[in-house]
Amino acid sequence: MVVAAYLPDDVVTQGQKLALMKICDSADDETRLSKPGLRRLRAWVGVTEKRCMTIVTELVAKGLIERVETGKAGRRAVYKVFPLGVPPIPSNDDLEARFLAADAAPKNSRKARKGVARAAPSKPAMTHEDIDARALAAGDGVKEAGFHEWNPDEGEGRVPPVEPSGFHGRNPQGSTGGTPSFPSSSSFLPSPPTPTADAAGEPAGGCSRHPVPAANCRACGTNPRAGRAVRERDRAEAERQAQQEWLRDYQKDLAMARRVAQERPEDVEAARLAARQAARQGREKNREGPPAPKF
Repeated sequence: MVVAAYLPDDVVTQGQKLALMKICDSADDETRLSKPGLRRLRAWVGVTEKRCMTIVTELVAKGLIERVETGKAGRRAVYKVFPLGVPPIPSNDDLEARFLAADAAPKNSRKARKGVARAAPSKPAMTHEDIDARALAAGDGVKEAGFHEWNPDEGEGRVPPVEPSGFHGRNPQGSTGGTPSFPSSSSFLPSPPTPTADAAGEPAGGCSRHPVPAANCRACGTNPRAGRAVRERDRAEAERQAQQEWLRDYQKDLAMARRVAQERPEDVEAARLAARQAARQGREKNREGPPAPKF
């Protein structure tokens, strides 16, 4: 697994390296046989099932792994890691040489200009002296520290520390000393008249294309769909009104029954006894069963 992690970018891509690291992680140290499983391999690489199988095929083509057994339903595939031999782990000098070559190489080899050496990156500035040295090398000169030219250090150009005796030159007349007046509100102005439906040249019916209602126009209200919608709204409103009327009648009957129960409790008790007797008779009749058929 460590050997797979140090493989250079020109040998494997990031997805191939992750897949190879998972296969190596599941491999046996002696036989180098691995059964990673497709689900866990996808979890390591973070790709779809089809792309994961494609990456494994690419690793097989590069000679980094080989298939020993093909996976089937309920059985994992078996791979052998580094069948051509395990590469050595690179040293620090090898890694440094690899990174120097990668930094010196152009990002896009097709657009690289041949024969032009890349400039070394500038070192970070540690003190203000480094910034002054860069400015001198660029020909800009060293800027003196302090205030800019329109904020002098001397005190003759500054405002005195006391309050000014008068207004500045842009307000020579000063204040009149009276109460300031503001323009009056526009609330006393008459309200504009409400525009009529045909003020902008539109018909009063709401449709800008037909001066009179057409046979099939949604804006005119004669569209079949619009008509069905109107009928559906009317039906829903009629149903709601019927439910409200039934609820009012039910509440009225309930209030009347409550009033009768309060005024004539003996009648309520007699009706309750009659209902119990009728229920008892019905149960006894059900126990006797249906009458025998007559031949």
